Amino acid sequence: MSSGYIIASVTVTNPEQYEVYRKWSTMAIQTHGAEVCVRGGQVKVLEGDWNPGRTVILKFPSFEAAQAFHDTPEYRKARTAREGAAIMRMVCVEGV
Repeated sequence: MSSGYIIASVTVTNPEQYEVYRKWSTMAIQTHGAEVCVRGGQVKVLEGDWNPGRTVILKFPSFEAAQAFHDTPEYRKARTAREGAAIMRMVCVEGV
């Protein structure tokens, strides 16, 4: 079975409110057993003009688990806390 990943590019617009989101999203991540591969940190563009800014990569046991995480009660609470605090671009990707 292949892993599943959530990859997010985040533009934070309200840092104080975003910290509330981080608190709730961290709890959701821990509750659902995701592995945090990347959460912030330096980004260096190697090719092209894509600059994702703040990047988050979460690893799940399967694509289905990664996809389902987005709509769990725990992560819905985090998403509600994030409203107005960030512009989120997020995809679910099947790994190998």
